[in-house]
Amino acid sequence: MNQADHQPLTHFDAQGQAHMVDVADKAATRRRAIASGRIEMLAATRALIESGSAKKGDVLGVARLAGIMAAKKTSDLIPLCHPLALSHVAVALELAHANSHGFDGVTCTATVETIGPTGVEMEALTAVQVALLTVYDMTKAVDRGMTMTDVKLLEKHGGESGSFVHA
Repeated sequence: MNQADHQPLTHFDAQGQAHMVDVADKAATRRRAIASGRIEMLAATRALIESGSAKKGDVLGVARLAGIMAAKKTSDLIPLCHPLALSHVAVALELAHANSHGFDGVTCTATVETIGPTGVEMEALTAVQVALLTVYDMTKAVDRGMTMTDVKLLEKHGGESGSFVHA
């Protein structure tokens, strides 16, 4: 049995209509979420990023900024997310080599924090996805077969539901 078997979905009212959850009575607590994902690519594409010779510029630097911006804009992209005052967003991108990681490409980890009445899981996941999409956009001219995969919430802390750590 999984967690979904025990909890009702909170984004639906008694009539089954989608709505934004009312968080007005929830305590403002420190919230933190960490998400990760990766984009797999040809070894030559990874080498191009590593050498800094991609035509569009610093792929990892631009992707890092895109991920940070995406975390801040999550409520504009996902209809039922609350706009949040984020206190910290960190996006880390790392080149992965097939000989040490099992694939060529880039891994991304996003950490998002706030003090508020609702969590930042969606902001962390959005940061990862947009950072990876930016890597794709900046290198698609040489490798259209890249695959974004394994995007997941690694950790969540704070709030009434407590902590979650991905097994």
